[in-house]
Amino acid sequence: MKTDYDAEYFNPEHVLECGQIFRFSPFKEGYFVISCDKACYVYTDGVKTVVESDDCEYFHDFFDMRRDYSEIVKRAKTHNIPLLTRSSEVCKGLRLLNQDKEEMLYSFIISQNNNIPRIKGIISRICEGLGEKRDYLGVQYHSFPSTPALASAGREFFREAGCGYRDIYLAETSARVASEGLSRLDNLSAGELKKELLSYKGIGGKVADCIALFGFGKRNSFPVDTWLEKVYKEDFGGTLTDRAKITDYFTELFGDDAGYVQQYLFYGKRLNL
Repeated sequence: MKTDYDAEYFNPEHVLECGQIFRFSPFKEGYFVISCDKACYVYTDGVKTVVESDDCEYFHDFFDMRRDYSEIVKRAKTHNIPLLTRSSEVCKGLRLLNQDKEEMLYSFIISQNNNIPRIKGIISRICEGLGEKRDYLGVQYHSFPSTPALASAGREFFREAGCGYRDIYLAETSARVASEGLSRLDNLSAGELKKELLSYKGIGGKVADCIALFGFGKRNSFPVDTWLEKVYKEDFGGTLTDRAKITDYFTELFGDDAGYVQQYLFYGKRLNL
């Protein structure tokens, strides 16, 4: 099945290359994207962005297609911050994904102090070892493992998958999630959610904000990494050095749009706009 969308506010490259997702790869004229146990082929054809999948409804929600991003871009520009104005215009096709909270929990534990190629490799090996084999458009892939599968794998499995010191984080956190579930976190505010996420083994402030933003849909979360520290100093004239305080500064400044602004600033700075 195929679904077409206006490409102006849906650019696959901007969506996928901005650090919010790790399970994708170049494919034909676009990208092959995997989420949980599902896959799609997404590409731009002229003025349209096309999503091909056996479950187009899932990916309609995944790519956040019910939201009007033209309004978000307009609001971003009202702040009159040069980098944000440039980034929100050039990267107006960037969208925040609605991703699975468990997949994001484990993926961003793996991401800490790591680089994207290595993160993708670790996740791929974990999926190959514990996930179910699937096929779409002739491409074989594996589903993201269930929490019970992760919890029963043992620390040695994660070490052999290349997780390094994160092996114990994945082993202990998956065991806790298997026992408690995550549903109790669903209705918490962004602040309350972050506080709870910080109680899990291997989750610090930046990782908690990423999980909140990309896994729980808390659009008023604002992860701060080295790129956003650079933005804060160079484009906002900031003098704070504590990341927690920088995060508070941005969330107070941008409110409910903080997550969208974070992505515009992050991606724009990386593109040297």
